[in-house]
Parts: sequence; C-alpha cells; structure tokens
Amino acid sequence: ALPAHVGGTPLEVWFQDEARVGQQGTLGAIWAETGSRPPGRRDDRHDSAWLFGAVCPQRAVGAALVLPWVSSEAMSRHLEAISAVVQSGAHAVLVCDGAGWHRTGGRLVVPTNITLLPLPGYAPELNPIENVWAYIRGNFLNITVWDTYDEIVDACCRAWNTFITDITRVASVTSRTWATVNP
Repeated sequence: ALPAHVGGTPLEVWFQDEARVGQQGTLGAIWAETGSRPPGRRDDRHDSAWLFGAVCPQRAVGAALVLPWVSSEAMSRHLEAISAVVQSGAHAVLVCDGAGWHRTGGRLVVPTNITLLPLPGYAPELNPIENVWAYIRGNFLNITVWDTYDEIVDACCRAWNTFITDITRVASVTSRTWATVNP
C-alpha cells in the first residue's frame, strides 16, 4: 500500500537490483570459426564490486552506484541516488527482490518519495533489471580479466554509463506493459 501522502501524486515504476562483478567473472559466447575452440580467459582471484542499479523504463532514466559490499547502508545510499532522479513532485514505486538489505525496519533508510515493492520469492523474471545485467555482462563485462579492484569499478561505471545513456536501449530492455502507470 502506498503512503497516504502519495494520493494524487504522479507515480513512477522503478526496478532495482544488484550485480556482483569481479575477477571470477562469467564466460560468455564469442564469435569464432566453426570447428575452432578459441581460449576463454578466466580469473581465479577474488576481488569484486557490487553494481547497484535501478531504472525507470517510462522515463528511460536510471541511477547506479558501485560499492565494495552489500548491506542496508549501501542500499540506503542507493535509495538516496534514486530519490534524486525521481521526477520532482512524483513518487517512485521501487520493485526489488527480497534480499535482507532491502527490508525496512532495520538500518535501511527509505526516502519519502520512494515506496519499496518486494517481489515474491524466486521470481527474478518479474524484474526487468535482470535483463540489464544480462545485456551489460554480455556486451561489456564478459571474457575480461581485471588486475585491480579499481579496474573492476571503472569497468562497471563504463558499462552502466554506456547503457543508461542509450535511452532507446534502456526502454527496450526494461519496459513491461504491466508496469506502466500514468499513461
């Protein structure tokens, strides 16, 4: 349920999630001649960063942070960043999964212009941000070996910024007819 102060306020639907990016990354598909087996690079070290991302498909905007950990404090920082991008005078309904750091009642600070809407358990297909992670990993982050934590952070920032500035792609990857409000 939305807070009472939201009545009559324009609504925005946002989707949020986190993705771990690090030295033990995923292997992806690469183009190669039929019958050949090109080597894929994989790293066995353990440095990683967390890319917190959120998008509003209707406005084709987003907010992201790259942090070294996940926690209620990190999520609170991300909520602040989202709050700053929500259109002035509007209220955001933020769809997120059931991670422990997404739950209110503890140290999580939720801005007054955001209401969290948790997804049911084991339903990542309901969160279009999962498609963003697949796009970013497949186009910017796979088959890459980073030597330092700073290189991981830089790669995450470049990938997110490249994605979020392509408003046509943002809308096409994240739009869902069932999540449209205020047509």
